[in-house]
Amino acid sequence: MSAIDHYINDIIVRGAAEARADGSAATEAHHLLLAITAVEGTAVHRVLTAAGLGRQAIRDALDREFEHSLGVAGVSLTSYGLPEPVRHAKDHPKLGASARLALERGFAAAKGKKDLRPAHLLRGVLAAGVGTVPRALALAGVDRAGLIDRVEETLTRDSW
Repeated sequence: MSAIDHYINDIIVRGAAEARADGSAATEAHHLLLAITAVEGTAVHRVLTAAGLGRQAIRDALDREFEHSLGVAGVSLTSYGLPEPVRHAKDHPKLGASARLALERGFAAAKGKKDLRPAHLLRGVLAAGVGTVPRALALAGVDRAGLIDRVEETLTRDSW
């Protein structure tokens, strides 16, 4: 397997672990984003940390998005105690629609498999027009378009 194959597999496995920790039956794009932040030494990790988007900052943004979405439905986390997510070690979350689309967008942005790099995967996650990731980043005050531009810049000057 090539380096990018190992990276993609690692991101999917880490994303599934994030989904399992959330009690989710599916690995979604936001789980992949959390997984991407966990892999140090890549150009995308440097872009994210330079933007103040380490794993904890993204987790906090996702938590705010969850609370905001509940609020839109008239539910307040402070008024209702949510149960802890049910976690089963044997559960293997399947790739959800947003994760599949993020991967497809990332793969499509590369000229071919030999050109595929971590930045393509992050670009695929960030490029979603709707969903949890864009809502969370907007609530966190992140300039998503500017972040995508910085990710794309790494494709022209950084190999990994």
